[in-house]
Amino acid sequence: MRKPFVAGNWKMNKTIAETRDLVSRMSLKLSEISGVEKVLCPPFMSLLAASALLEGSGIGLGAQNMHWEEKGAFTGEVSPAMVKELCGYVILGHSERRAYFNETDEIVNRKLISAQTFDLTPIVCVGETLEQYESKLTREVVSRQTSQSLRDVSPAFAARIVVAYEPVWAIGTGKASNGLEANAVAKDVIRPALAGLFGEETAQAIRVLYGGSVTSSNAAEFFSQPDIDGALVGGASLKIDEFAAITESAAV
Repeated sequence: MRKPFVAGNWKMNKTIAETRDLVSRMSLKLSEISGVEKVLCPPFMSLLAASALLEGSGIGLGAQNMHWEEKGAFTGEVSPAMVKELCGYVILGHSERRAYFNETDEIVNRKLISAQTFDLTPIVCVGETLEQYESKLTREVVSRQTSQSLRDVSPAFAARIVVAYEPVWAIGTGKASNGLEANAVAKDVIRPALAGLFGEETAQAIRVLYGGSVTSSNAAEFFSQPDIDGALVGGASLKIDEFAAITESAAV
């Protein structure tokens, strides 16, 4: 039985002061919800403030990205050792990182291997663009991203990985996929690619999330699907009641 998982990606939003206010109020709501693993991912600058407020709450803290090296001459970057001091989770390979910062599957894979070294639970994002979707390349693109981004990690660690299927054409556009379509990608594309890497048993243990314009009104449609185990939520994770409602929809 895969435990449902809901993470909120705040992206480049909220100052430290705003984070303190939002986390203080949101944690009260989220702490009332059981049966689901909950994670908040604020910007790097706010991680220390969020960490202090979330201690003992049962709500996890994640970074939105990291470098693969432990330290070095990488101006402006944040290392896995720095992330580990505050976080248990890290988002890797988000479509915005791939699109705006030229992150490749190889780069995502290097970060994933580093997450394994530093005992961080990774949320690895995969998904096709609108052009690829309309050209019926979803299977090819998502299978390749999964196979190449997740290679060369141990089967024991692989079971901890969370994969987020985020069709790029649905992120921040208000145009979500539908439950059946997203479940088909999870079941027929992502899990076979995982099975090719780690074996069928591990592939069935790995949680696969949906992300892309998830709201409280459509969350249940996705969570009712057998191969979707939760969501990576963007804009809605900045709204307390909305994010709490999404989280509650995922709870078992």
